[in-house]
Amino acid sequence: MKVLKERILRDGRCLPGGILKVDSFINHQMDPVLMKSIAVEFVRRFAGEHVNKIVTVEASGIAPAIMVGYLLELPVVFAKKKKPSTMDNMLVTSVFSFTKNHSYDVCVSRDFLGPDDRVLFIDDFLANGNAARGILDLVAQAGAELVGMGFVIEKAFQHGGNMLRDMGIRVESLAVIESLDDCKIVIRE
Repeated sequence: MKVLKERILRDGRCLPGGILKVDSFINHQMDPVLMKSIAVEFVRRFAGEHVNKIVTVEASGIAPAIMVGYLLELPVVFAKKKKPSTMDNMLVTSVFSFTKNHSYDVCVSRDFLGPDDRVLFIDDFLANGNAARGILDLVAQAGAELVGMGFVIEKAFQHGGNMLRDMGIRVESLAVIESLDDCKIVIRE
């Protein structure tokens, strides 16, 4: 996706340790026009898959997921990182956060994810695939079917994409970062 790649190169910042900051346009301050273009591309890539539910993890996946849900006129469910005291009948799994360097539980109500659902998972980043594995577990617990996973940005050097593809999961990443060595952003063409 050319417009996204250009924006990453122009406004993205690299920090030591393989961190790509896109907080000025994706996951803190958001560019709604870019987010709409991202959603349009996801809709194009997953056309014909008969999805009936969009799922993401709070918080950074919510914006692209809600735009995809809006365009497809489908509900969007986000896995919560804190178990609400008002939620019963929940599905729970543990996810390790690369960015925060700790594990946390994510949960979804069984009222919103069940065996009749054909799920498309949308998230901002794919690095080691930990959030994706958590969603796979929640989808399995619900008896739902995963149709595919869409990521705005994939860090190819962290191998989460390879792991998911080796599991037979359809993965669509709009921008693939080959390397952040020496804090230089290298994007796959």
